[in-house]
Amino acid sequence: MYYLYHIPGKKIGVTRNLNSRVTEQQGYAPDEYEVLLTSDDIDKISNMEIELQKSYGYKVDRQSYKNLIKSNKEMKLNITEQTTTFPMPLNKLKDRLEDSIGLTWETTFGKFKVTKDNYKDLFNNAVTSMYNSNRCFVYNKKLVELSNKEEFYKEDEVNVFDLIRDWAQVRGIYNKGDSKTQYMKLMEEVGELAEALLENDRAETQDAIGDIMVVLTNLAHMQQMKIEDCVTSAYDEIKNRKGSMVNGTFVKRSLK
Repeated sequence: MYYLYHIPGKKIGVTRNLNSRVTEQQGYAPDEYEVLLTSDDIDKISNMEIELQKSYGYKVDRQSYKNLIKSNKEMKLNITEQTTTFPMPLNKLKDRLEDSIGLTWETTFGKFKVTKDNYKDLFNNAVTSMYNSNRCFVYNKKLVELSNKEEFYKEDEVNVFDLIRDWAQVRGIYNKGDSKTQYMKLMEEVGELAEALLENDRAETQDAIGDIMVVLTNLAHMQQMKIEDCVTSAYDEIKNRKGSMVNGTFVKRSLK
């Protein structure tokens, strides 16, 4: 799905990931921009972006979104035994990589594929070429390390939390709601989970747990957090915890 977004007084653009592109990269809070159109038709969304940029008097992109995506996927890389060099300055690399997810190439250390889980790490390990400031590179050995780092993830797996955040943004939950309303919604969903457990209703239990995760994702976002970071932090705290089961509950061992 493509999103045509508007930052009033600034710009109109297109992205596939509102949270990553507009909030994290450009630094705009969800209530500082609006979604004008959503579509899975890249031609429609690209043409509308150019038309609206003109009508609002904003800077018009030299390339339409669809042509930019095409050129990104055809990015000319210079691959040597030790490095992969990108034909652009370092400050342009991150956006190009995001739009080039799926791009794959072979190195002497193995094959590398740009994914939603590794493109930021790739950017963070890239450096400007000492011979040409309009080019940057990354060591191929590091690329293999980044690939191995992804073994926790399934290749091309969609981050469902990103989909939830995009869904909530489009429906105005972040702009018009607040943390208190999400907390009340959480209590409602917890009540439905309790009822499903008491009735031993497996389908309703699964539905309630899913609804709870949706609410928690939105609540975390409203607090300028990511649900993924919250879960990781919790796991890091408990992973080495020792204790025993008491009356059906795990009780951690006292440090005394």
